[in-house]
Amino acid sequence: MSTRIGIVGMPNAGKSSLFNALTKAGVEAANYPFTTIEPNVAVVPVVDRRMEQVAETVGASELVWDTIDFHDIAGLVAGAHQGEGLGNRFLANIRETHALVHVVRAHGDDGVIHPEGSVDPVRDIDTIETELIMADLEQAERRLERVTRTARGGDRVAVAEEAWLGEAIAALQAGKPVRTVPVPADAPNAVRDLGSLTAKPVLYVANVDEGSEEVPAAIAAHARAQGAGAVAVSSRIEAELAELDEADATAMRAELGVSESSLERIIHGAFSLLQLIAFFTAGEAKPAQSWHLRQGLSAWHAAGEIHTDIQKGFVRAEVIGWQDLVDAGGYAGGRERGTLRLEGRDYVMTDGDVITVKFTP
Repeated sequence: MSTRIGIVGMPNAGKSSLFNALTKAGVEAANYPFTTIEPNVAVVPVVDRRMEQVAETVGASELVWDTIDFHDIAGLVAGAHQGEGLGNRFLANIRETHALVHVVRAHGDDGVIHPEGSVDPVRDIDTIETELIMADLEQAERRLERVTRTARGGDRVAVAEEAWLGEAIAALQAGKPVRTVPVPADAPNAVRDLGSLTAKPVLYVANVDEGSEEVPAAIAAHARAQGAGAVAVSSRIEAELAELDEADATAMRAELGVSESSLERIIHGAFSLLQLIAFFTAGEAKPAQSWHLRQGLSAWHAAGEIHTDIQKGFVRAEVIGWQDLVDAGGYAGGRERGTLRLEGRDYVMTDGDVITVKFTP
């Protein structure tokens, strides 16, 4: 299943420009609020240079990339939960995402209108987070009404979820996100069933001036306090680079001193937050394919990412690190060197592993 990322922020924070840069989808990005009035979704391949080397080494027939879905909604403004602006009506479109990218304006371009009349990243972050908290509070109160009716019948899971929802509502009323409330063992799906926005991991994306790659200190400090990630991009530069072919874009980044694309920076940041690692499958005259798995999971779980039938029939796995495979010149060389190993279902996968699962149909 593809990783899903929701993009939030104030109007004119640079969300749609960033979306354009990430996807080259060409959604409208004009200098006035509420340009994005339909939720935009784009599926983007997660290109991994390691797999390109793996594919070349084993003679794979083609490259099949794992994907990441970006969901962009209208900008949120203060009072959105009370009907101000347009963004609040689209929050349901990002409740099913795995993480949020929160775009924060940190550039000083006077030509771009700010809804509050001035640039203040911390104030803007507080505005968006307040709206997400208020949206969650409304959702949690509605959910509690339904769960309470079930809990009256003595259902163990419902009783546990009812208690948890009470704690979550108290936290939200105090201005704290749902992620601060421990999930009960008897209701492990409580957060998922709530569809909480403030339970999701957050990556703050500082939309900085051209040529800067530093996250402003105030945004970095806020991210640390929230246990969140933070990266810096210039949405304007990235949108312009997205119009170029890859060679020209790479040359211009080098000229501007920008080390990697916004897509790479945001994907790395989001995957780090979600504790995801990459692994690959590849064979001669067969597709080379990339996959992602939560860090700490096993070869059996990796087999399930490839196909549930492969997981059900799991016998063993041949595993080799991508660099070991490239250095050995292929699987045969890996066997000779002893770097290609047979592993059981409990083997803990490592980032960059190349795996071949043996299974019974």
